Formats: sequence, C-alpha cells, structure tokens
Amino acid sequence: MRCLRKFQWIKLFRDNLPEGKGILGFWAKLVAYAAYRNGTSLYCGFENEVKAGSWVGGIVGIKSILGLKSRQETIKVLDKLVELGYIEYEIEQKTKKLTCRIVDLVLNCNGAGCGSVYAVDKYGFLCIPRNITERLVEKNYKFEESDAWLDLWCHTVSEDPFNAFSFLSACVQYKHNATLTLETLGKRWGWEKTKVWRFFKKYRDVFYLHRLPGSYGCLIFNRLYPCDMKGAIPTNEAVRRVMKAEAEELISAENSVALFEPIICAYLSPCWCCKYCSYDCKGNVLVKSVITSNIRGPCG
Repeated sequence: MRCLRKFQWIKLFRDNLPEGKGILGFWAKLVAYAAYRNGTSLYCGFENEVKAGSWVGGIVGIKSILGLKSRQETIKVLDKLVELGYIEYEIEQKTKKLTCRIVDLVLNCNGAGCGSVYAVDKYGFLCIPRNITERLVEKNYKFEESDAWLDLWCHTVSEDPFNAFSFLSACVQYKHNATLTLETLGKRWGWEKTKVWRFFKKYRDVFYLHRLPGSYGCLIFNRLYPCDMKGAIPTNEAVRRVMKAEAEELISAENSVALFEPIICAYLSPCWCCKYCSYDCKGNVLVKSVITSNIRGPCG
C-alpha cells in the first residue's frame, strides 16, 4: 500500500480497533457498527430505515456495542461524544428507538458491500479521517489509552517521500516530524513521561519504539499498519544508515535544505518527484529533507 498521508483518511480494520479505555475507543466501536450504505435493518422484530453512517435500534443494542453495563453510563458516553462533535443521536420518546449518526466518517471508500446494510462483525475495514484526534488536542482533552492508540495510528505513514524512515517500516510522524520524545507525546496527551513509557511497554506489539543516538529522541514504528512492510522492525544499522547519509553536505547546502527551527538532523529520502530536487536527479539521486523537533533531551 502506498502512503496514504496525501489522502485525508486512513484504514482502520474492524478486527483491530483501538485498545484500552477512552472516548475514541467507544467512538471506534460505534463506527464499526454503523451502516455503510442506506437500507433497512431488523432490530427486535421491527424494521428500521437506516442511512449510511448511522445505527438504528435501542439503547440496549448501543450498550452492548460499547460494552457498558448500565443505561446511565451509556447515555453519559453518548453525550460526551456529542459534546466533542463526534456523533449525533436522538431517542424517540414514544418508541424508544435510538438513532445514532457518525459525524466524521468517510463513506465513499469502505470496500465492497457484503450484502447487508450493516457489515459483518470484524469484517473489512473502516475509513476514518486522519485528523480525528486533533479535536481532543485542540480542546486540551486528557487522552486515555484508546485515544493515544488511535492518535499514533492516524499519524502513521508508509513510504512518505519526505520521511526516509518510513521506507524502512511504517513510521509515526506529526506533520513532517518523525523524531519524537516521551515528553513531547506526554504534552500532547496530557500525560506524565512515565505514563507514556508504560503505554509503549503495554502496546509494544503494535508500536515499536526505536531510540536514536544522543538526544535525537525516538522513532515510533507501527507494526500492524497495513503495508508491504507490516510487522517489520528496522535494524539499528538501517536507521543509522539513513541518518548518516551525507548529513553534513545537506546542512551546508542552503539551496537544498529547507530551514526550520530548531534543526535536529538532516536525512535523505528516495526521490519521489524531480521538482523537489535542486538538480537533475536522473531517477536515482536522493531528495534532501530535514527532520525537525522540539527535542530537549533523550527519549526514555
């Protein structure tokens, strides 16, 4: 799979939803059960007209989908999702029918239909916006585990022409920054550094932390991201080779390196388009790019 960063959505498989507690974990469960096309569904013996991106039934059904124990707890979660702008829902007073609509959902790319208005449990994948977690950051919302899990997933790239590390394995990056620290992520998620570290220890089978030398921070590789390099863990030698490749020459060439503050190190990316080169690449020369980060100290 080519890098999807140039698109506004990302694939999330129904059998690999965000793990742990958190508002976006609940949101992902609702998305997984939402209709992907208009149609008619049966619930408790009643026929309901369903529109794409919505779910129609009763509060008991939503409670089961979310894995909650009480009606009050379910309504509280739904109200929080409404407050954050992720869903809309209404309950008919007479019939008690609940209609829930997903606000942020890509409906023009959800794979081939399976013959039903609702997808089979754990069947296929969802298409979700890459910026789905930014709303929490903007509101200074304190992330929980599933929120952080989905945040990393939504910021994963593969074979990004501006990130050479993503050619080794699917790599997490924020904007064009692939070098991260536990402090940086902690600030984004509202966590202490030790909690960030415990998170990566718990989910090391999904997100692999590779510490860079010195105070450059860490690279985060997504081992489950759907691409040709799925599960691959780059070797230390491969990472060093990327960092090393003519870094001094790139930094000294003012016309070939974009200047950002602060510059931590420079690296090379396989050429994607000659218009980004300062000379004729003839098909095999490397595009010059820069990794930037507000790194204050070593990761970990």
